Amino acid sequence: MNMEPEVRITRRPTRQIMVGKVPVGGDAPIAVQSMTNTETCDVEATVGQIRRLEDAGVDIVRVSVPSMEAADAFGRIRQQVNVPLVADIHYDYKIALRVAELGVDCLRINPGNIGREDRIKAVIQAARDHGIPIRIGVNAGSLEKDLQRKYGEPCSDALVESALRHVEILDRHDFQDFKVSVKASNVFMTVQAYRKLSAQIEQPLHLGVTEAGVFRAGTVKSSVAMGMLLMEGIGDTIRVSLAADPVEEVRVGFDILKSLNLRKKGVNIIACPSCSRQNFDVIATVNALEARLEDINESVDLAVIGCLVNGPGEAREVDVGLTGGTPNNLSYVDGEKSHHIRAEDLVDELERMVRDKVKRMREDEQAGVILRSQD
Repeated sequence: MNMEPEVRITRRPTRQIMVGKVPVGGDAPIAVQSMTNTETCDVEATVGQIRRLEDAGVDIVRVSVPSMEAADAFGRIRQQVNVPLVADIHYDYKIALRVAELGVDCLRINPGNIGREDRIKAVIQAARDHGIPIRIGVNAGSLEKDLQRKYGEPCSDALVESALRHVEILDRHDFQDFKVSVKASNVFMTVQAYRKLSAQIEQPLHLGVTEAGVFRAGTVKSSVAMGMLLMEGIGDTIRVSLAADPVEEVRVGFDILKSLNLRKKGVNIIACPSCSRQNFDVIATVNALEARLEDINESVDLAVIGCLVNGPGEAREVDVGLTGGTPNNLSYVDGEKSHHIRAEDLVDELERMVRDKVKRMREDEQAGVILRSQD
């Protein structure tokens, strides 16, 4: 077995808030979020997309609510899905009051943008009355005009100053159930802003690189920025912003967390890059397996290695492993040799082995539940 000591990230202590049934901050697992890109008033389309996000394992979903009509649609959406919903609202405090009545789980609204003090007080009181947290969301592309003049251009100090202005408003009204984001499209600006803010408030931080880009570039940029911050213990919930299907945001988000041992969810496929030593088509095999195993939520490590050089070492360290060989490929289960598999049967057989492993895990978990109930 691997004798390398496991590196554990020490999380920054934060105040825990509840977004519906999902705890954010404190010692809670880092939550993965996404945002719908459907027209909110198209209830059927929005519900359908949220359900796909739920199937992908999302913890929290944000929905844009730009109008009172959209607020009413939000209420109908809320009734049809189970995942906690955040309403994304700008400027119109009446929309915030309306969705609070309709069962929203969190308000994404910057207090300083609402207007008069009585309006700010009304929104905060509604949040307090309904047990709804607030997310302060600062974005480099929409900084206050006076901060633009003061700093000349977006920078980490401007982002933090903007965030603290909104925090001060909530502090003034003795409202502490909030989280904060300070997003930019620039990796260095984003990282510096979160580092500075994390030293000044105790509330949880929502990590993200705004307008990160198309799937590949956005994934890289988000992984670099979030990886740096998460390694330092900064971050309590994340959203990977991609110009792609929101389901991909969730998958990438969990992959980032899994790579740092911060979350374990679904099948983790370890695969070689393939070379002339491979005894089967590694790329085609793992692509097919990834698609077939998307529905599994249990944490399972699957290694698919194309040759005998690194294969046995990798295969013995995981739940289910395969090493290429001649004439047939050798499989492993829980570190022990299992059986040989022909190349043409690899995908079907490895899928069966993973699902058998998951079945045993569920049976063991159920047996544990029964034993604990008898204690």
